[in-house]
Amino acid sequence: MDLVEAFEPVRAELEELLPDGAIVLDAHTHLGRDEDGQSLDLAALIAFLDQISPAARAVTFALHDPERVPAYQIPNDRVLAWAAESNGRLYPYCRLDPGQDPVREAQRCLALGARGIKLHPRAQAFGFGNAAAEWIWRAAQEANVPILIHAGRGMPPMDSLAELALGYPDVVLVLAHAAIADQGLFASRLADHPNVLYDTATFSVFDQLELFARVPVERIVFASDVPYGRPVGALYAALRIAAYAGLGEGETRALVGGTMLDVLEGRPLAKPQAPRVPEIRPTSGRLARINAYVLMAFAAALGSGPPPDFGRGLPFIAMARAACRDPDPGPAGPALERIDKLLSAAELLLAAGGKQLRDAAGLVMAAGVIAATEPFVRQSTSPDPRGGGLATSHQAEPPVRHASRSGTWS
Repeated sequence: MDLVEAFEPVRAELEELLPDGAIVLDAHTHLGRDEDGQSLDLAALIAFLDQISPAARAVTFALHDPERVPAYQIPNDRVLAWAAESNGRLYPYCRLDPGQDPVREAQRCLALGARGIKLHPRAQAFGFGNAAAEWIWRAAQEANVPILIHAGRGMPPMDSLAELALGYPDVVLVLAHAAIADQGLFASRLADHPNVLYDTATFSVFDQLELFARVPVERIVFASDVPYGRPVGALYAALRIAAYAGLGEGETRALVGGTMLDVLEGRPLAKPQAPRVPEIRPTSGRLARINAYVLMAFAAALGSGPPPDFGRGLPFIAMARAACRDPDPGPAGPALERIDKLLSAAELLLAAGGKQLRDAAGLVMAAGVIAATEPFVRQSTSPDPRGGGLATSHQAEPPVRHASRSGTWS
């Protein structure tokens, strides 16, 4: 299987959608080892960033390291050292355990060059309605650094975090994973908070689309969650959503790195505008079926791990390909053809096994992103000549143009 050929359409579209000279800054990456078996060292992280650009940068922090006791000192020191070797491409955060003298560790790391704080309430099994959480927020406020918090799967209702954030409006809070643990709560209760951001590091493109429908783009930052995700694949999703939302070049630049860089450099955030994606959106049933099968494929893979067994997704990929073979595809035809090529390549990689399984997952993910964000219809409304309301029309739009470039990503 020729990986360069398989990924070329995605790579070419990514290159076209990314504004020239844009600063790409991944707001959520990890380094070190995790108890679940994942690991990533400096060279590997830089290689993933290089798949985007030799100038791409990232915020980074420690995984749930087996050597985290006491107070994450050992993994924090590793991250600080790796960042110092990165020629300015990495912005290190310190990871804290609220049960192990978090303020002292934060102050130690901030004095050594840490640029922010990472908290993972599921991994460290803590909540926010207590004195330790207050101490951490006060430390961040005094140092004028952001706090990034896991707000993804495995979390209970997070009202206490919203309440805490409202008490510290000057502290920049980054809610990871599109805040899917309680996205509606956060979007509603923190709508007027001047310094809450949401990162895009979640595998469901529908969670990301809904984030863009609930939250101003000025408060959303691109992120990958590598090694669990991949920067170039996550960037592709963010750029497709940006195009779907009709973002201008300046807004897209802010999304992929500009907003996060403002935070790290201590500059005020841009004034938020209304969300750019409507809450009620026209949908292609043909493409919706494909997305359902893509999500089922990932659920089968993730449910078998850790580590995930991507081969378990093959039956659902086959169902998605069957949906692509529609003899009457309508306006979705060009998207169905592109998706089928990606899924065909994924099937070959999964059948081959070995180190190419992650590459196959990247192809399946890209297929789902296209299915969810293809702007194949434009809905417009006008006064109904018959009276009594609005008439709705649908007009086909041309598919996205593709440039030419070689390269692979996974």
